[in-house]
Amino acid sequence: MINYLSGYLSSFFLKKRIKEINLFMRYPVDIQYKLMYQLVLSAKNTEFGKKYGFNDIKKYKLFSERIPISNYNDLKKNIDRIRKGEKNILWPGRVKWFARSSGTTGEKSKYIPITSSSMYDCHYKAGKDMLSVYIHNNPNTKIFFGKAVRLGGSYSIYKEYKTFYGDLSSILIKNLPLWIEYICIPGKKITLINSWEKKIYKIIQETVFKDVRIILGVCSWLLFFLNKLLSKFNKKNIYEIWPNMEVIFHGGVSLKPYLIQYNKLFNNSVNYCEVYSASEGFFAIQDQKNSKDLLLLLNHGIFYEFIAIEDINKSNPKIIPISDVKLNKNYAIVISTNSGLWRYIVGDTIKFTNLCPYRILISGRTQHYINSFGEELIIDNTEEAIKIACKKTNSIVYEYTVAPIYMDNGKSGSHEWIIEFQKRPNDIQEFRYILDHELKKLNSDYETKRYKNMILQPPIINVARKGLFYDWLKKYNKLGGQNKIPRLSNNRKYINSILELINN
Repeated sequence: MINYLSGYLSSFFLKKRIKEINLFMRYPVDIQYKLMYQLVLSAKNTEFGKKYGFNDIKKYKLFSERIPISNYNDLKKNIDRIRKGEKNILWPGRVKWFARSSGTTGEKSKYIPITSSSMYDCHYKAGKDMLSVYIHNNPNTKIFFGKAVRLGGSYSIYKEYKTFYGDLSSILIKNLPLWIEYICIPGKKITLINSWEKKIYKIIQETVFKDVRIILGVCSWLLFFLNKLLSKFNKKNIYEIWPNMEVIFHGGVSLKPYLIQYNKLFNNSVNYCEVYSASEGFFAIQDQKNSKDLLLLLNHGIFYEFIAIEDINKSNPKIIPISDVKLNKNYAIVISTNSGLWRYIVGDTIKFTNLCPYRILISGRTQHYINSFGEELIIDNTEEAIKIACKKTNSIVYEYTVAPIYMDNGKSGSHEWIIEFQKRPNDIQEFRYILDHELKKLNSDYETKRYKNMILQPPIINVARKGLFYDWLKKYNKLGGQNKIPRLSNNRKYINSILELINN
C-alpha cells in the first residue's frame, strides 16, 4: 500500500505541478497580470469591489490608480464585520476561518481571512509544489515510505458568530486532505492541543517509535522539540531514534542562528528545504538544491507589488510591479490576494537575487529593524554576523534580541544585545569584537555610525541564562505555533521586559 501511494503521489506531483511551476517561471509577468485581472474579476461584486470600480479594471495602471495601499488597520473594520458573519465585503461569500497572527508582546493580534480560495489555491497548492520540487530534485527520495512529523498551533471558536480563528498551521491542519493526513503524525487531536508543553509531551510519545522521514515547522520550535526528544530517551542524535529521517521543511524564522545545532543533531546529513509562508499567503519555496534562494510563487492567488525600503514611511510611496524590480535592493512586499487583502503591506522585506526566474532572499521586517541613528540595521545583517562570530569563537547562539540605547546628555548611543547561548564563547569580549566587526563589513551605514564611536559606541552584550527567552514567551502566553522572538526593534519595549525578567 505504501509503495503504491508513494509511486502515485510522486507521479501526480511531478507531472502536474512541475509543469505549472515551469510555466510561471517562463512567463512571470504575463501570468501575474492575468492573475491580477482574475482577482479583480472575482471580487467585482463585493462591497470593496463596487467602491473602487473593479468592474472596469482590466490593466495594471487603473488597478494601481484606484485601489489604495493598505495595512491591517486600514482593513480592520471590514475584517471585524467579516468575522461577525457578513458576506461579500472584501471577497465573495462568507469567510469561516481567520488566521490569528502571533504578534509579539503587547501587540494586538491580527485576524487574517482564510477563504476557501486562499486555503486551496494558495496554501495547499504551494504545499504540493514544495513536495513536488523536493521530489524533482531528489528522484531517489523515499519520504513517502514513512511519516511526517508536524508541529502545529491551536484554534478556538469565536462562539458568538461561529467563525473560527487560530494559528495558520492549525487551520491548515484542521482542513487537510485525507491523503496528507495519512502520512502525518501525530493526529489532529494531539496536534491541535492548546497547551504547548502538554502538546510536546504527547507528540514525543506518539512519534518516537514511528518511521519518521519528514519534519515540518518553525525551526526554532522544531529545535526545542528535537532537544526534548533526545533528552527524554537519552540519545545523542536524531538518527538513533529515526534512522530514515531525510528532510526538514522549515520557515518562519531564519535557520542561520540554529544551523550548527541542527547539523549536530543530524550529523550533517539531513536535507533542508526552506519555505516562505505567512498568515497572508504562501509566497516562496527553495527550488534549488545548492542555493538558499527562494522561488517566488507567481500563480498561487497572490498579485505582487513592491516598495523600496527607503520609501516605506513616505506618505505616498512609489509602488512598482514585479516587472520593475532590481537585483539586490531591499523591498517591502505589497500583496493583493484571493482572501480579500488588497494592496496590503505584509511587513516583510526581501531582496531579488535573480530575475529570470524571480528568486528572493528574505532580508527582514519593515518594523523589525534598527534605524535609531541612521544605521539601517536589518535582520539579514545580524544573522550573518552572528553566524561568523559563532564560527570564529566556537560558540552557539540559541536566541537573541537587540534594541538601541539612545543618546543622552551628549553621550553616544549604542546597541544593546541580549543573547542566550547554547554554547558560550570562552571570551565574550572577543565575540563582541567579531560581531561588531562583521556588522561593519556587512552594513556601510552601521560602519559610518561606528566611526570613532562618535554616534554609536561598541555593542553592549548581556548574556542570558539558558531558558530565559522560553520563560519570556511563556509569561506572555506565546509558546509554540508561529510565535517568534523579536530580533530587532527601534524601541526598548521588548528588551526592557526581558531585562526585567533577568533582574527578577
